[in-house]
Amino acid sequence: MPEAAATVPEAYSYVPILIQIGIAIAFAVASITMSTMLGKKGAHTRAKDIAYECGKEPLGSPNPRFSVKFYLVAMLFILFDIEVVFLYVWAVVYQPLVATDLSVLWSMVAFFVLFFAADAYAWKKGAFDWFVRPEKARAAAAEAESLPSAQPAQG
Repeated sequence: MPEAAATVPEAYSYVPILIQIGIAIAFAVASITMSTMLGKKGAHTRAKDIAYECGKEPLGSPNPRFSVKFYLVAMLFILFDIEVVFLYVWAVVYQPLVATDLSVLWSMVAFFVLFFAADAYAWKKGAFDWFVRPEKARAAAAEAESLPSAQPAQG
């Protein structure tokens, strides 16, 4: 009998997962279909179709413009998050090797040096400053005033 178990293709081990995915899709389709067919159909008005904002009238554009600083902070967060995940996996996987092979440790030291150099560069460039400091705002305004303005030639 053990020989018969060895001849079963490995693809059959995925059958329960495929069945579960099929049931989930069927449930989602059935729920939406039943809701559409049996749900109450009311009149659509502008007041009913706009977003409800805690009892206040929605003002402004639904797609506000975000500062570039927002995206910079978001990318830095993702970068640091991925690095922390990398460090955790490295520590778990290579812990036994560090005791015997120091090249693994030195590769991580090199990674830390590059990581902190990039961190220091981002800090120096002001990537972590969420608000503009008054001295930077004054310096930028003074620089803008010192630039020659583009005047059309009269003639």
